Amino acid sequence: MNTPKVNKRILALDILRGFTIAGMILVNNPGSWGHIYAPLRHAEWNGLTPTDLVFPFFMFIMGISTYISLKKYNFEFSQSAALKIVKRTIVIFLIGCAIGWFSRFCRYWVTAPEDLSFFENLWASVWTFDRMRILGVMQRLALCYGAASIVALTVKHKRIPYIIATLLIGYFVILMCGNGYEYNETNILSIVDRTILTPVHMYKDNGIDPEGLLSTLPSIAHVLLGFYVGKLMLDENKSQDRMSFLNSQIITLFLVGTILTFAGFLLSYGCPINKKIWSPTFVLTTCGLASSFLALLIWIIDVKGKKKWSLFFEAFGVNPLFMYVLGGVLGILFGCIRFPWEDGMISIHTFMYKIVLTPLFGQTGGSLAYALLFVTLNWCIGYQLYKRKIYIKI
Repeated sequence: MNTPKVNKRILALDILRGFTIAGMILVNNPGSWGHIYAPLRHAEWNGLTPTDLVFPFFMFIMGISTYISLKKYNFEFSQSAALKIVKRTIVIFLIGCAIGWFSRFCRYWVTAPEDLSFFENLWASVWTFDRMRILGVMQRLALCYGAASIVALTVKHKRIPYIIATLLIGYFVILMCGNGYEYNETNILSIVDRTILTPVHMYKDNGIDPEGLLSTLPSIAHVLLGFYVGKLMLDENKSQDRMSFLNSQIITLFLVGTILTFAGFLLSYGCPINKKIWSPTFVLTTCGLASSFLALLIWIIDVKGKKKWSLFFEAFGVNPLFMYVLGGVLGILFGCIRFPWEDGMISIHTFMYKIVLTPLFGQTGGSLAYALLFVTLNWCIGYQLYKRKIYIKI
């Protein structure tokens, strides 16, 4: 007797992906960086805030998605698979660079010198490659996706946990031997980035680039952890019955989440949790929390069927990278497009925050209100794509 094939697509994956994208857009676009509620700030150095979870959650889900996407190749290395991986890695990396360039291009015109001609200003705004930041969020996603995908196609999956352990332990040794927990330019991460990238191509934060070269190593381990969790939860041999399949996933995710979270917090006494250096304990803790949160979402959405509330996040989750790029581009434009107001010029961002929202909600409340309105605007665009079943793959 043939068992009917069960649809094992899990809506909770899309919802968690959308939750992280909406969260990233929210925390990146406050009304004022000087007036932000504590949970919406990144930890200054060691420690963890809710804001510090959104990016690593997305990378964890990217690992699971990588497992799903590479499954059609039977996890066997081939020319077509390699070309797809390389192409996608390059495209995502270049998009990240393009966003950085576009930001500099637009912001130049806000304070463009009046003593230069239009074409001189145009050239000055276009040619910023000599001081443009090389790495960033999209670039890290690209590098980690590319590396994790190649590993997934060339290494037996039972060896991936050993690769993850080697990367995390090796990185911990580098941090311990290289002053890696100091928030200054004596940090080995800063030394490597300043030597290879040079300071003009780095993020300015006490010499530390939060998406720097060395910290990409644990980030790769982060995505590989997501990939291996995807293997554990989506193994087709678990069950042919959908409900049993979902219950098995929930148990697996909660077990993994509990082990990783406790391990991360316990080891943090000797290896502090730190997002800016992507410390090994940051990897363990955030992957553990992401795994547990995904288990909770599967139980709520896919088992209990309570999914009406999730439509907002689903619109973000079906086009995640496009929505993140859209948020970045709109944020740049809102800060740079200016119009006459009273005795001068004012940007859309400043007008909405200072003129419209601050009188109503105060400085901090207005800052949050602006961020929420900005996320809602992005959702309106994303929802139109979702409603029309338009999926923009990057």
